[in-house]
Amino acid sequence: MSRTLVLVGSFLALAVSLGLGAEAPSSAANLTAEQIIEKNAAARGGLQAWRAVQTLSMSGKMDAGGNETPTRPVQGVSTGGVQLPKRPTEQVQLPFRLELKRVRKSRLELDFSGKTAVQVYDGANGWKLRPYLNRHEVETYTPDELKAAALQSDVDGYLVDHLAKGTKVELEGTDKVEGKDAYRLKLSFKDGQTLHLWVDANTFLETKIEGTPRRLDGKYHQVETYYRDYRTVSGLMIPYVMETKVQGVKQTEKIEIENVAVNPRVEDSRFAKLQ
Repeated sequence: MSRTLVLVGSFLALAVSLGLGAEAPSSAANLTAEQIIEKNAAARGGLQAWRAVQTLSMSGKMDAGGNETPTRPVQGVSTGGVQLPKRPTEQVQLPFRLELKRVRKSRLELDFSGKTAVQVYDGANGWKLRPYLNRHEVETYTPDELKAAALQSDVDGYLVDHLAKGTKVELEGTDKVEGKDAYRLKLSFKDGQTLHLWVDANTFLETKIEGTPRRLDGKYHQVETYYRDYRTVSGLMIPYVMETKVQGVKQTEKIEIENVAVNPRVEDSRFAKLQ
């Protein structure tokens, strides 16, 4: 797996070319960005409930396979540095386990060919171990991987307490996402990076996110990740399916979550440098 899926963060990040200033669909109310953010927090379980979340853990399966191109990241489920040498000829699903802790700490374990790849990010530095490539020594994140990891959301997502996090949110307009009206928000982070996030105009849950274009065959392709199958876990709304689409690539990739735990005991040592 290549970097970032960051649920949770999550992520995996993408750039979508959508026209600005689109005419608002009739079912979308004339709301400000701050009003949309407030409604989003309420729809996801409430601002105070998310502020109380210190850790999240989840497990499930992620797609890998179908050809020999690198697998693609998903925002929120950070897979930075965990790269397969080749994707299998046929599509397969690989088991993963993800632990998240404030602030932006993550640990991902991915099982492949009887071996477990590990990536750890402590909020500032990252390390990876890739035994399936016969690399049995711990490697540090590359500058690009650190940049991607820094962009991943915290356990509560991008919109909760965005001002305290130094994130500027602007409402650019509205679009159709899979046939449904959605607000298009532009997020500008304090490190200068930006991305777009779409919030459903009826449910006020996140429905799509963009990030970094993927380079395939010498060209950059736009990428988008869709959030689906929201379920209630400890009073919080969590998407159990994230599907990534790359422009010009027929096959999509899914992350399917099977188990989620809110505020499990997770020691800081889980995010220390790998030994």
